Amino acid sequence: MALNITPQLGSLRGSPFPEQAGGGDQPTAVSALWKPVASGGNLRCRIRQSGGPDVDSPTPPVSPCRSPILGALRPDLTVACRALMSDAVVEEGVELEHGGMGTGGKGKGVPVYVMLPLDTVKPGGGMNRRKAMVASLKALKTAGVEGVMVDVWWGTVERERPGVYDWSGYDDLMDMARRIGLKVQAVMSFHQCGGNVGDSCTIPLPRWAVEEMEKDPDLSYTDQWGRRNYEYISLGCDTIPVLKGRTPVQCYADFMRAFRDRFGALLGSTIVEIQVGMGPAGELRYPSYPELNGTWKFPGIGAFQCYDRYMLASLRAAAYSVGHPEWGNGGPTDAGSYNNWPEDAPFFRREHGGWDGEYGEFFLSWYSGLLLDHGERVLSTAAAVFADTGAKISVKIAGIHWHYGTRSHAPELTAGYYNTRFRDGYKRIAEMIGRHGAVLNFTCVEMKNFEQPEDAMCRPEELVRQVAAAARRAGVGLPRYDEAAHEQIVKTATVAEGEDGGKMEAFTYLRMGPDLFREDNWRKFVAFVKSMREEERCREMAEREAESFVHATVPLVQEAAVALTSG
Repeated sequence: MALNITPQLGSLRGSPFPEQAGGGDQPTAVSALWKPVASGGNLRCRIRQSGGPDVDSPTPPVSPCRSPILGALRPDLTVACRALMSDAVVEEGVELEHGGMGTGGKGKGVPVYVMLPLDTVKPGGGMNRRKAMVASLKALKTAGVEGVMVDVWWGTVERERPGVYDWSGYDDLMDMARRIGLKVQAVMSFHQCGGNVGDSCTIPLPRWAVEEMEKDPDLSYTDQWGRRNYEYISLGCDTIPVLKGRTPVQCYADFMRAFRDRFGALLGSTIVEIQVGMGPAGELRYPSYPELNGTWKFPGIGAFQCYDRYMLASLRAAAYSVGHPEWGNGGPTDAGSYNNWPEDAPFFRREHGGWDGEYGEFFLSWYSGLLLDHGERVLSTAAAVFADTGAKISVKIAGIHWHYGTRSHAPELTAGYYNTRFRDGYKRIAEMIGRHGAVLNFTCVEMKNFEQPEDAMCRPEELVRQVAAAARRAGVGLPRYDEAAHEQIVKTATVAEGEDGGKMEAFTYLRMGPDLFREDNWRKFVAFVKSMREEERCREMAEREAESFVHATVPLVQEAAVALTSG
């Protein structure tokens, strides 16, 4: 299993985990993968983060970023000519054999990936902003980017009828990436897009699945006030044939199998990774902090999501089995509401809180255990479907850092992570992912404590260290990432050549949009890619070559920026 980290998505091999993180000017996500060389473990860990708000408005799991400003530098005509020649050969329908500044995935450097817009493929087939996508991918390739990450939406592909898949938009995108010479990380997105941090559009679940949820609202996650959440089908019915004769897990398996059969020729070559969605925002968690309609606001503790009849049936059985049938009527009645703070809710209080008692241990073990069982079912299915294809499998975990400095860690508990000051809730998650040789994607790694509101007891740095330790115990180390602190990311990559011979292997940057191609942002990004891809070069040399490259590729970059803005 590997651990990945995202504003920039990257991977490290076996070096010590740096304890500091930084921030930057535009929304991004990163992920890093650290794979031990000699430990014999098989856990890879990736940390991922989505786009974020302004510096003075911290919102989980995103952090404000500040990138170093690069000054004017002396042009290098050799690099300029190479860039122009690369651009010339990247005409649509022509395969790119030379990658501009970078040389594609081999050598000492760290390959960089960029996440595509959420609505890259539109319902009914075809690509949104196709001209913009061609220009953008060509610009990324000439800058030395290794590949892209894209959501493959269940609600887009299997939209109309169960078992009927429309891959046409993804056919076009995958072929475009192959011809240009970019690799692809494909996200099996079984959740609704819209209502979470960074969501810029709305893509619901398949119509036929929504129809079943409307007939039986208990297919939706439900809180103690009866509020339903339609982001993801409740894990309480994972093994029940509630979706027109199929179980939800069977639907996910059939979808992944159809993707494998459709794109089998590209798996392991163009398509190098499959991230498997397991909950809201694609993360293995409960929808305990939904932003839609203002239900939750940072830094509220969230609310338990165990009141649909399927989960209540499981809770009653579990309570009966331990001789306390009275514990099976629902979750804690004193756990407050979405926007409370821990001390406002008796269950989460520092002193004599129910979370630290016999009932609390029972309930939280059951609640988190069901989440782990769900992860096990979906991940084992994905591992079987994509076995021997050459593509890696990954799982996304949320970085819930607010109120981490308290004893109860209330927001983590409501999300399904049984992690408190006295209990490591990430150990079993890491072990579960490691058993299947998968990658752990984790958010908030780029954050620094001082960037967050002190009164909310935000401790992202300590959280990252804890997850890193859990990953190492499962056979993996954990790097850190962030779009904002380009220098820190490069430092993390180069520090990897440490005592244990580790090396960062890949890095994913979230997300591509018009702002990325604006002159100053593009200059910073190109310098970052250059530094990551050629670790042995000093920063000044990378910045000098980046400046000349930016001047040489002005027409191509302007085309990408204009096309993305106009559509």
